[in-house]
Amino acid sequence: MKFVVATAYSDPTHYCALARAAEDAGFEALAVSDHVVHPEKIASRYPYTADGTPRFSPDTPWPDPWVAIGAMSAVTQRLRFLTNIFVLPLRNPFLVAKAVGTAAVLSGDRVALGIGVGWMEDEFRLLEQEFRGRGARCDEMIEVLRKLWTGEMVEHHGRFYEFGRLQMTPAPRRRIPLYVGGISDAALRRAARLGDGWISELHSLDELRALVAKLHRLRAECGRAAEPCHVFGAATDAFGLDGYRRLEEAGVTHVLTLPWVFYGGNTDSLDQKRDGMRRFGDDIIAKLA
Repeated sequence: MKFVVATAYSDPTHYCALARAAEDAGFEALAVSDHVVHPEKIASRYPYTADGTPRFSPDTPWPDPWVAIGAMSAVTQRLRFLTNIFVLPLRNPFLVAKAVGTAAVLSGDRVALGIGVGWMEDEFRLLEQEFRGRGARCDEMIEVLRKLWTGEMVEHHGRFYEFGRLQMTPAPRRRIPLYVGGISDAALRRAARLGDGWISELHSLDELRALVAKLHRLRAECGRAAEPCHVFGAATDAFGLDGYRRLEEAGVTHVLTLPWVFYGGNTDSLDQKRDGMRRFGDDIIAKLA
């Protein structure tokens, strides 16, 4: 079992200090979330709350994930980084491949790309990307990214993207893990077919157990049952040593957490967050190692 610190809702000026503290406490990775803008009026329904209202406010900070990861990787040596999640079809695949590939090279191959198809049509419109068909476009983008990251002369002739032979450098020395987020059937099928794992939303242990079992069934149908599959789970009802052991038995390989909340930490206080990570490392990570 490995543990990942979620940075969502944290002050971006805390990020580098949080990364150093996470590395010292024994965390495996740190996750960065993604939005570009927050329209004053959002027409789209947020899919992860009962009433469709986002969990965050307009002034919630969403720094560019790859700028943030680049800064944090420069002040750490072991800690890994991933996006949770990066809205892939909102972007141009060449720019994504360049940013992620560069971050991989400069960090010593310590980055992973966690992707989703997005829910906010308003954002797609502002970035001049089609909202309809974003799932199919996302699938093809994954194929394009994998080609570009080889660092070799490649070409592509698909439904959405068409280009002749070209080469992108610098290229990562190792395969960049790609994880798929989302709880829809389409997202789970995408994770099974194209991903190296899956990133959950907030779920109960029973919900996670059922979703992970479904993911593994889908991977078996794709002939990928024998391949490694990382599952990043965020549970609402499984905490402490026994809870994390139950999550591991359910197939969760990485726990996404805000460790300071277990010690009364305020998300606005850097000192409280660092203290919470240190205590979580002593109380949980060291004992499960």
